[in-house]
Amino acid sequence: AETEDSAVRAELAALQTALVAQERSLAGAIESERHALRRLDQAEAAKDRLAARLAELAASAEDIAAQIAAAAAEVTAAREARERLPARDAERAALDAAQARNAAARAAVQAALAELAAQDQALAVARERSAAQAADHAGWQARSSDAERRMEETSRRLAEIAEEHAVHAAKPAALIAEIAAGEATRTRLAAELAAADGAMRAAEARQRAADAALAAATETLAQAREARASLAARAENEELRRAEMARISGERFQCPPPLLGERFGFAEDALAPASEESAELERLTAARERIGPVNLVAADELARIEAEHGTSASEQAELGEAIARLRGSIGSLNREGRERLRAAFEEVDGHFRVLFTRLFEGGQAHLAMIDSDDPLEAGLEIYAQPPGKRLQSLSLLSGGEQALTATALIFALFLTNPAPICVLDEVDAPLDDANVERFCDLLNSMVRTTTTRYLIVTHNAVTMSRMHRLFGVTMAEQGVSRLVSVDLGEAALLAAE
Repeated sequence: AETEDSAVRAELAALQTALVAQERSLAGAIESERHALRRLDQAEAAKDRLAARLAELAASAEDIAAQIAAAAAEVTAAREARERLPARDAERAALDAAQARNAAARAAVQAALAELAAQDQALAVARERSAAQAADHAGWQARSSDAERRMEETSRRLAEIAEEHAVHAAKPAALIAEIAAGEATRTRLAAELAAADGAMRAAEARQRAADAALAAATETLAQAREARASLAARAENEELRRAEMARISGERFQCPPPLLGERFGFAEDALAPASEESAELERLTAARERIGPVNLVAADELARIEAEHGTSASEQAELGEAIARLRGSIGSLNREGRERLRAAFEEVDGHFRVLFTRLFEGGQAHLAMIDSDDPLEAGLEIYAQPPGKRLQSLSLLSGGEQALTATALIFALFLTNPAPICVLDEVDAPLDDANVERFCDLLNSMVRTTTTRYLIVTHNAVTMSRMHRLFGVTMAEQGVSRLVSVDLGEAALLAAE
């Protein structure tokens, strides 16, 4: 009876829990249905708005169509008026205005059509949403019907349970006796269960101790096996090493290892451990290998190297003497070069001063060595002071002054060291007529003073008139050039005759 009561209570509790869950599910379904209805109302409102907008767009389309028709009529009237009017400009203006209105109407129609297409698309989307919301609403209605059916079944089950509880409540005494007997049995079984639990815990403790002892024994056995394997490997290595030492002793010393001490006179007790002796042997072997093999011809090579060293020493002494003589010769050449350069510089400077004064009819100029006291390493600078100006370097003079100064320097060089021929190319180009006359006078003086023949390349008529002979190229016929030479002295005599 107690079992049946517990089962009934458990079933009642389960039914109550299920009823609560069903009520919550029903409340959620009702709330979802409300949301679905609200969304459906919103969709229907949007649908109504879209329908109204669509009607407005249709009305707008009709208006635009009327405007298009009116524009077409205006265009037709404009064309007829253009045919009637003789003025072409007025006709073109009316036509342009009609075309503009027609274009505006077409643009308005296109915009209205585009907006109508957008509204159609929005209406289609709204219809799809409305269909989806209707499907959701039908689903929630089905769920609500299912929840109501489950609630009816639960109510029926509760009624049945109440009837069974009333039947059981009619027999309280028998149920109390059965409950007491069940309690006694439960107490006895609980005591037996506690004793069994204690015995099981003791057995588990003994089992854990045995497992620990077994693990320790297993670990000890594994360590012993590892130690035995290590010792066996060491013994095998020592045996191989002993065999290798016996082989090496037989190959090198022609006797077994036990007889090495007696043969080479050392005590076996005085030997270090095998590892130390091996390390010492490796060190000595490496030292011997670093020394290298024995050179049996070292004495001959030493004699040869000493002979070569003596020869090299004598050659080095000869080279030292040659270097000393060469340095002495270079010093003598430098001294003589400095003396000659200084003498030539002074002579050229003297001629330059005279020629500059002569060309400029006054003023002064001189040459100077700069940047070093050694004439072989010094640079040359020309300082000139034309009449009425201050003393300055050549780069600060005008073009004509620079040309005259350079001419004076060239002629000073020719006076110092004359050459058979001197070619002057367009020297008088930057000079005016007065300076050209001075240049020609100086050139005549140079012709009288030196034996140098001067060749002047020029386009200046004054310079050409002062020359002794002229050489030119003429073209007597088209495409035919001919060299012409004129002796101005003979030409003057012929003109005098």
